[in-house]
Amino acid sequence: MFRRLSLLLAFLVVALTSAVKYRATWESIDSRPLPKWYDEAKFGIFIHWGVYSVPSFGTEWFWSNLNSGASQYVQFMKNNYPPGHTYQEFAHDFKTEFFQPKEWAKLFQKSGARYVVLTSKHHEGYTMWPSTYSFSWNSKDVGPHRDLVGELANAIRNTTDLRFGLYHSLYEWFNPMFLSDKASNFESDEFVQKKVLPELHEIVNKYRPEIVWSDGEWEANDTYWKSKEFLAWLYNESPVKDTVVTNDRWGSGPVICQHGGFYTCADRYNPGVLQAHKWENAMTIDAHSWGYRRNANIGDYLTTHQLIATLTKTVSCGGNLLMNVGPTSEGTISPIFQERLLDMGKWLNINGEAIYNTQPWIHQNETLTNVWYTSNTNSVYAIVLNWPKDNLLRLEKITKLFENEHVSAYILGQNENVEMNLLNNALQVTFPDKSTVQSEWAWVIKFKTSSSANNLL
Repeated sequence: MFRRLSLLLAFLVVALTSAVKYRATWESIDSRPLPKWYDEAKFGIFIHWGVYSVPSFGTEWFWSNLNSGASQYVQFMKNNYPPGHTYQEFAHDFKTEFFQPKEWAKLFQKSGARYVVLTSKHHEGYTMWPSTYSFSWNSKDVGPHRDLVGELANAIRNTTDLRFGLYHSLYEWFNPMFLSDKASNFESDEFVQKKVLPELHEIVNKYRPEIVWSDGEWEANDTYWKSKEFLAWLYNESPVKDTVVTNDRWGSGPVICQHGGFYTCADRYNPGVLQAHKWENAMTIDAHSWGYRRNANIGDYLTTHQLIATLTKTVSCGGNLLMNVGPTSEGTISPIFQERLLDMGKWLNINGEAIYNTQPWIHQNETLTNVWYTSNTNSVYAIVLNWPKDNLLRLEKITKLFENEHVSAYILGQNENVEMNLLNNALQVTFPDKSTVQSEWAWVIKFKTSSSANNLL
């Protein structure tokens, strides 16, 4: 009986949500509730992969930087390619011959991520699927002769429980239609009508992404991009209307960090304080580039500890972490990226309880120690980013939890109650011998209360 009632209630929620019709205004679009799965997921993998993966030098802005005459890019071409070699010719060497989408899917599942976002098209305009609207500049016509979006989407959905999403750049650096519209001060919109909107509808209808991650919006306003019209269609009529989430990069001016589904605000955005609206920290393991770089040094990659600290701070402040890897043009994910992903999975396998399905607590962190908080219904998690000196940890903010509450505490992966003492308006926690704790890089103390921890919010 209870199960049938629960199913009926779930059906009614979906039915009521589906009955809402969103208008092409920010007020209406912003009123759409963010699908619950996204907030619960907390951690995703970003994938920047395209023709720029062939030179794999500098950044994914290789073509733009070369065209602008940036000296290091010009010299790189002189040193390594014959005179007159164009950027478009790199597409022939984008062969992806070692790309095994099921192996990628398996790696992403092991990383502990809950969703994946692939670049379907970056600012270079090359589409990673056989687009009807990108003749001879797509992965089926030139390069690998494969539908890379479709292959990865199928592998993710058939072999994992991860959600699949797509990044899509609105503008293209050198598309003649875009440049013509720009020359008219965006009074004309041929590029949007013939390229942008048809592409967006095509990838949504064909691949059904549950995240549409927009970018390349900043040169024109949302009216030019027809962003509100597209989002109204996406939320009202598309095949993913009930589960899809979107970001905030839909036009220049007061749009980013103000409108859309979740806010990104800026690349590598990590404010360090609780935000009023759901947000995402899109960042890179390679601190200097989103795409793969052959000339990267070991010091350019964030350490596992740095990545876990970034995840912790992001989730504590109400955000999701979208952590980027850049595959090679051959279709492999380099060992250092694999190692970082597997380390994340190893840590989350023990400590994921403090990350997934959590909410920010009344305090985000301790002022004097590198400790950050998350919470759920009847627990508060203190994520300790540095092992305490002499095994003694002082926590000031957590004392609020002990008011009229019975509290027990243990370290995840150790599962024996830790010794606690309230002294001088602070809680002193005695850590066990480090060798008895399974976790590496960071440690989580679970404070379990006799009632709801969020009653203190």
